[in-house]
Amino acid sequence: MRRRRTGVPEIVLAEGKTIEQLLAAIDLLLEREGRVLVSRVQPAQFEAIRTRFVSVPVRTAPSKRTLVLRRDECAVQPTGGRVGILTAGAADRPAAEEAQLVAEELGCLVRVVHDVGVAGLHRLVPALRDLVSEWDADVLIVAAGMDGVLPSVVAGLVSVPVIGLPTPVGYGIGGQGEAALYSMLQSCAPGLVVVNIDNGVGAGAAAAKIANRCAGQRRQRESSDEAASRANRSASFR
Repeated sequence: MRRRRTGVPEIVLAEGKTIEQLLAAIDLLLEREGRVLVSRVQPAQFEAIRTRFVSVPVRTAPSKRTLVLRRDECAVQPTGGRVGILTAGAADRPAAEEAQLVAEELGCLVRVVHDVGVAGLHRLVPALRDLVSEWDADVLIVAAGMDGVLPSVVAGLVSVPVIGLPTPVGYGIGGQGEAALYSMLQSCAPGLVVVNIDNGVGAGAAAAKIANRCAGQRRQRESSDEAASRANRSASFR
């Protein structure tokens, strides 16, 4: 199973599936895993899912294009990983919500700051201070469309890994995310990695893997420090 191999639960892409195919896939995975994520959900599919699985708790992003069905016994185990998410504008929120839901389902704490794009660059510094300096995020996801510049700016200012998430937002040529993708790929800021256009699932999964590894290292250090402290206290009484 994917979760046991990679740590990422099963994710069903609703796009391109009939309602019958989608419901069958969800039914199978709920029976097998007790939990399933569904991405790119269309309104008619959303209503069909809610009707068919009325007894199963459903968590959804505000855009309703991403949701999680989870039986009560399959609670998420917190890892302590910390994922920060920035969006350039309101149109980038659906992709960011997708990334947030995936990262949270992988046990991470997620903090999101919206609308800090280059058109209002003065809002970026307080956002980075909050996410990096104060909250100490392990990794940042930066969602941006149009010219896609924001991830490069962020990667040039922080020491944590940055994942660029290009979104299909903009006018004319390149307005379906191509311009944002190319801009991020051509970034001169070292440390920026980029997922495909509108791939919030990929960004959330990658960020969670990074954050969870960082959290594991923190736990090991804390255990080592506690063991050393106990040893010192014991030695002082000899």
